Amino acid sequence: MKTIQKLADAVRLYFHYVSLNVRSAMQYKASLLLMITGQLLVSFSTFFGIHFMFMRFSHVKGYTYEEVLLCFAIVLMQFSLAEMFARGFDTFSGTVRRGEFDRILVRPRSTVLQVLGSRFEITRIGRMAQACLMFAYVVSASPVAWTPLRVTTLAMMLLGGAMLFGALFQVYASLCFFTLDGLEFMNVLTDGGREYGKYPLDIYGKRVMQFSIAVVPYAVVQYYPLQLLLGRSANPWLAFCPLGVLPFAAICQLCWRYGVSRYKSAGS
Repeated sequence: MKTIQKLADAVRLYFHYVSLNVRSAMQYKASLLLMITGQLLVSFSTFFGIHFMFMRFSHVKGYTYEEVLLCFAIVLMQFSLAEMFARGFDTFSGTVRRGEFDRILVRPRSTVLQVLGSRFEITRIGRMAQACLMFAYVVSASPVAWTPLRVTTLAMMLLGGAMLFGALFQVYASLCFFTLDGLEFMNVLTDGGREYGKYPLDIYGKRVMQFSIAVVPYAVVQYYPLQLLLGRSANPWLAFCPLGVLPFAAICQLCWRYGVSRYKSAGS
């Protein structure tokens, strides 16, 4: 019971942090609206790239326009959710440089919870809106029957993908304990993962698939469950492939704990 109570208190506190961030952003409504619109318009450039390519080619390694759009919509929703809820890790280098992590350490709450709650990026609703529009189009234009199993698969993909990108942001933040600044090469795994994840991963060849299984498990939250959604596989267990991100997330959490244990104040 005590564990459940602690978890409930943590969830309540987190959503209190979220409400503070939202109310703060809402103080400048015009600016917020412009930023959301900007996120929507910028992310449409990638959509146009896919659209114009399929005006020239009918398929990419056997995948049709609607199938690629479904893949892209899901990955964009995954990444947008991670950016909304785990933005505190993505901007963590400034927290370390300014010595603000010292205050986090002396508070009687989880450091992960406090960092997550320090930033909630509501402007990413713009990207989410584009992903939802693409998804709505695919649902209306595709003959795929949305059975309970496929709906479950989609929910698992969204949760697993958001957790995967959030874990990558956490690794990025963990490195800041040693470098005092963000390492831009991590963008290859975060923004890069979103960009090449807009196509099913098997189009990139064997080496990329091996990396996406053994190193950073993009394939378990994108490629394998996508095969079930598209009707290319009848294996119902593929719906639960996104659970494969849990061991990776646990390793990322260990990296964070190691970084915290080695933290030395950067001053103010």
